[in-house]
Amino acid sequence: MKVLSVFGTRPEAVKMAPVVKLLKETAGIESRVCVTAQHRQMLDQVLELFNIMPDYDLDLMRENQSLSQLSASIFTNLEPVLVDFKPDWVLAQGDTTTVAITSLLCYYHKIKFGHVEAGLRTHDKWQPFPEEINRRIAGTVGDLHFAPTEWSKNNLLKEGVDPNIIKVTGNTVIDALQFVSKQEEPKEITKLTSKLATSKLILVTAHRRENFGLGMENICKALLELSKEKNFQIVYPVHLNPNVQEPVNRLLKNVDNITLLPPLDYLPLVHLMKHATLILTDSGGIQEEAPAFGIPTLVLREVTERPEGVEAGTLRLVGTEPTKITSEAKKLLSDESEYQKMSKAANPYGDGHASERIIQALLNY
Repeated sequence: MKVLSVFGTRPEAVKMAPVVKLLKETAGIESRVCVTAQHRQMLDQVLELFNIMPDYDLDLMRENQSLSQLSASIFTNLEPVLVDFKPDWVLAQGDTTTVAITSLLCYYHKIKFGHVEAGLRTHDKWQPFPEEINRRIAGTVGDLHFAPTEWSKNNLLKEGVDPNIIKVTGNTVIDALQFVSKQEEPKEITKLTSKLATSKLILVTAHRRENFGLGMENICKALLELSKEKNFQIVYPVHLNPNVQEPVNRLLKNVDNITLLPPLDYLPLVHLMKHATLILTDSGGIQEEAPAFGIPTLVLREVTERPEGVEAGTLRLVGTEPTKITSEAKKLLSDESEYQKMSKAANPYGDGHASERIIQALLNY
C-alpha cells in the first residue's frame, strides 16, 4: 500500500508526525511525505524535532501571498507529485488551505483521501475563516474520516457521511504531546521561568484571522488590564503576522508584567505550557493540548469547533470583549475551587494511541 502524507503548517506537522512515524514502521506500507511549506520556518522546526525528512518539498511560502495564490500554487505543484508516486491513499490533517486543495486533487485523480481530525465544525462559514470551509471540503471528498471524538463523528453523520467510513480515533496531538513533553526542557524556558517574579504565569497565544483588527485590539486591552495585577506574569509569544505584531507592540511593549517573545518552536512552547497557571488562546491545537496538562484555558473566540473541552469543563469561551476576558481570568486566579474544577476536568481528546487506530483503519479498509 502506497501512502502519501501531505501537510504544510506547524500544527499539521505536529499532528501528522506520529502518523508518519508509524507508517514508516508498518510492514506492507510504502510511506512518503510531501510538504507544501505554506508556513516555512515554523514547519521546519517541527520536521527537525520529529526527525522527518520530506520526500517532496514544494516550498510554496511567499511574502504577502493571498489564499488564492497559495491555492493555485498547491494545485500546480502537488499534482506532479501525485502523478509521480501514484499513491493508493493520501492523508492530510485538519483544515488548512493545504488540506482543502489536497483533497480536491485526490478527487480529480480518483485517489483515496483520508482526513485526519475530521468532523470539526462551528457551522459558521466565517468562523474560523477560512478553516471552516476548508474542512467541509475535505469532509465531502474523504474516503476515510478519522474523527477525534464522538462529537465530531456525529457532525459527519448529520452531513450524510457513511458511518462505515468514519473511525473515532482520538486526536493525534495527544500522541505528539506525550512524545514532546518527555524531551528535556529547553534552556530558554528554564531561564525565562526562573526570571519571573511570581509563580503564577498566564500564557497567551492569539493570532487568528477572524480576530484581526478590533479583536486583537480588545485582547491587548484585556492584557493591559490584567497586567495591573502584580501577583502574576503574562507571557505572550507573538505571531509574525503584521496584523498581530502591530497592535501587540503598540499596546503591550515595555509594559510591566508582560513579556513579549518571538514565536516559539513547538518544543519550548510545550514546556512553557507546563509552567502556565492559566492559558488565554484563540489557537485550535492549544485547546486540545492544555487539558492534557490540567491547565484551565480561556478561549478568545465566539465559537469553537472543539466544544468537547467546553462540555468537559477544561475550556471556557470568553470571546474578545476585554471586560469578559479580565473578569473570567481574575475569577480563576482568585477562586481556588473554581480553578480546581477546570484543572481536574478529564481531557476529552484522546489517550495517545490515535495514530495506531488510523493505520489499522487503512489496513482494514
